[in-house]
Amino acid sequence: MKLAAIWDMDGTLVDTAELHFAAWVEACRELARDFSRADFAATFGKRNPEILKMLFGPERFTPEEIAAIGIRKEDLYKAEARRGVELLPGVDSLMDSLHRRGFAQAVGTSAPRGNLELILELTGIGKYLGAGVAEQDTTRGKPHPEVFLNAAQRLGVEPSRCVVFEDAIYGIQAAKAGGMKAVGITFVGHHPAEALRAAGADVIVRSLEELNADEVIRLIEG
Repeated sequence: MKLAAIWDMDGTLVDTAELHFAAWVEACRELARDFSRADFAATFGKRNPEILKMLFGPERFTPEEIAAIGIRKEDLYKAEARRGVELLPGVDSLMDSLHRRGFAQAVGTSAPRGNLELILELTGIGKYLGAGVAEQDTTRGKPHPEVFLNAAQRLGVEPSRCVVFEDAIYGIQAAKAGGMKAVGITFVGHHPAEALRAAGADVIVRSLEELNADEVIRLIEG
């Protein structure tokens, strides 16, 4: 039976945290609100509509306003990202080795589709992927498992035959809620190993350089 690897994007494939933080600072400044490191930590891994409701309250903006603010924030982010983004250590080699072992692979991210397409363009990893699920493809954000279940369905792989690579608590919780194995990565440092373990991570590594395809297969097959 086919196996699948589903990748979170920000903080797992690439380290774009500071670009997102700066974009949120500017977007919130334009709305007369400060955006702190604490705000960033509390909302990281969420979709933009959920982040805006957490920051401003559920009734502050209409759906149309939320969409417009989200576009503005992502335009700020993408302008900086185009200056250069690199894959995190171990990503390309592990994706390549999993591909060679017959894994189906997908990205499952809370980010808008434009961000996903930009990262694929800048890093060249689209050659490994059979699917990409972004904010517009879901109605519920992490820790709900919809994004990962959607990815598994598009790949044609049962959730129990999938492993999710994540750096965030919400993402680990989403993977486990979807019946998948979860690898927690601490390289970027948004959440410590203890928090990822408490969220349900089956394996925790500092860098994906610590994993190989055989270990991933053993994790899924038990």
